[in-house]
Amino acid sequence: MLTLSDISKAYGGRVLFNETALQVNRADRIGLVGPNGAGKTTLFSIILGEESPDTGRVMKERNVVFGHLPQESAPAADETVLELATAVSLEFSRLRRRILAWDYDHHVDAQHADEIHDDAHNRFHELGGYQLDAKAKQVLVGLGFREKDFNRQARELSGGWVMRAHLARLLVQEPDLLLLDEPTNHLDLEALLWFQEHLKNYPGAIMVISHDREFLNHIVSGVVEIRQGRLMRYRGNYDEFLVQRAAAEEQLLAAYKNQQRDIARLQEFADRFRAKASKASQAQSKLKQIERMEKIEAPTDDEGKIGFRFPQPLRSGHKVITLENIQQAYGDNVVYRGMEFKAERGQRIVLVGPNGAGKSTLLKILAGVLIPQGGARTPGHNVKAGYYSQYRVDMLDAGRTVLEEAMDTPSRVTEQFVRTLLGSFLFRGDDVFKRVGVLSGGEKSRLALVKLLLAPPNLLLMDEPTTHLDMASIDALVYALGQFEGTMVFISHDVYFIRALANHVVHVNAGRLTHYPGGYQYYLDKTRALSERAALTSGGTNGTASPQKSAPANRSSMDRKEQKRIEARQRQARSNERKAQQQVVDGLEKEIGQLETQLAEFTMELENPATYEKPGRAAHLNREMVHLQERLAELNPQWEAAAGKLSAMG
Repeated sequence: MLTLSDISKAYGGRVLFNETALQVNRADRIGLVGPNGAGKTTLFSIILGEESPDTGRVMKERNVVFGHLPQESAPAADETVLELATAVSLEFSRLRRRILAWDYDHHVDAQHADEIHDDAHNRFHELGGYQLDAKAKQVLVGLGFREKDFNRQARELSGGWVMRAHLARLLVQEPDLLLLDEPTNHLDLEALLWFQEHLKNYPGAIMVISHDREFLNHIVSGVVEIRQGRLMRYRGNYDEFLVQRAAAEEQLLAAYKNQQRDIARLQEFADRFRAKASKASQAQSKLKQIERMEKIEAPTDDEGKIGFRFPQPLRSGHKVITLENIQQAYGDNVVYRGMEFKAERGQRIVLVGPNGAGKSTLLKILAGVLIPQGGARTPGHNVKAGYYSQYRVDMLDAGRTVLEEAMDTPSRVTEQFVRTLLGSFLFRGDDVFKRVGVLSGGEKSRLALVKLLLAPPNLLLMDEPTTHLDMASIDALVYALGQFEGTMVFISHDVYFIRALANHVVHVNAGRLTHYPGGYQYYLDKTRALSERAALTSGGTNGTASPQKSAPANRSSMDRKEQKRIEARQRQARSNERKAQQQVVDGLEKEIGQLETQLAEFTMELENPATYEKPGRAAHLNREMVHLQERLAELNPQWEAAAGKLSAMG
């Protein structure tokens, strides 16, 4: 479907891609990863034709449709939310408006109007018509919109909601290749989980840039990492990629050390004998061998790790904060009526629930930023609250440098400590000398987060702290908060972040708080058990009878022995089918393994200086390696599809 061949791209002497290649097939689910600035968004721009590579070619099959969700700032004009979600083509949008305009107001004679209306309706139905409207409404609801939002002007919405509407448009359109750049940034947890499930059944190919590893683990069947100018492809989800990359790095490091030893040996011979007439030609030959070698670059750690103690807050009392009989409404929209909440020292509470349920409102009341219309907020002994949200950005001094602003902390920390922490949050090198006033919104948010970690309160309140962070920075934040000795209440859509930190879950919905005294998995297990119990006591879903009630009827209509024989045959059939599919997967894995082994052997032979002493051998090896790589490009997608089918069999 899409082939990138020998792509190179550089900006101002900095090489992003160096003669690299990529093949994308119709069933692919690819996660594109790499540190910030590696070139992920640039690669999307090259695929879309918005930028041209310095060298190489981008080839796509005829009539293939690409759909792209940018990371930020998708446009919104005069259309409604529903019109934006159904804007799958210019013709469809024009027909839709034309039909609506006719329905409300037409100024031509009735007969001619009917003819125009009929023609438009016929074409509208050919393009999907009202089925597309129904599909768009379903997708919009899944992404958190309410029915009353459908006819709102999109330009009235915040940037995050406009991005959701554009995401809905792509899911309705279903292009052949979906290019998603950080699609989860603007989603809450409920919308993210719906989106995650929806993508599992998406009919086209997907390439997604994301720093949400849990999302990648659920969605992708292959990972492409941008590293040292190359596109390195791995099979499996993100966790499997990490294991494979670690093994590949070990092999690369071993190959690098072997080559360095060979170079040192050849160089030593040349240095020793180049001045000796009888050995000069041999010495020169050794130097040429070094020149002809394709040098292996030493593996580098692009994601710097941190490992130091963070400042800790003063110890609070056991009761950290209490809310009693809280009343809060926005106009006619009642958020809380008689709500109660309390947090105790050491709790790490994550607030979950549907969009608009009141999670951010609760966090603002806890922070004292929002004074409730009724009820009492009572902080405990020695409690100091700190609220991480956009308002913290406004407290930064625009005239200071990043380093000066970070150093302005009551904690006793060294400049080296602060610079290391800033580096973990993407302020590297001369970035620390930028003025705060010229930083982007995301950069200011990261700087506010650094300041919070350098002088943490003992009640930490955070609203979506992982937005604008790459994976290494999320790890740094998890590491810092893992040491945090105070109390924490937070909202996040990053399941990895939630799993790593939360020891208490509060589900917020329709003004009610339901407490789950355990981590995220405990919450999932409990809610799943409650759902199953409700299904049993209410007669199941879709009007079907509960298992307890249907069992006697089944037994009365069929001999139990015959039923067991049928079930046994069904189990055997499923087992045989799974074994056959396992053989397909095993066969593909075996062939892929053999090809990869052969490729590694050819690579090692090319790294051996003696190879170049055999006329034509290096050229032959290069030709064979091209054939091997082409065959691997065919087999890898087949393996991913077969393994996915096997996994679905359970």
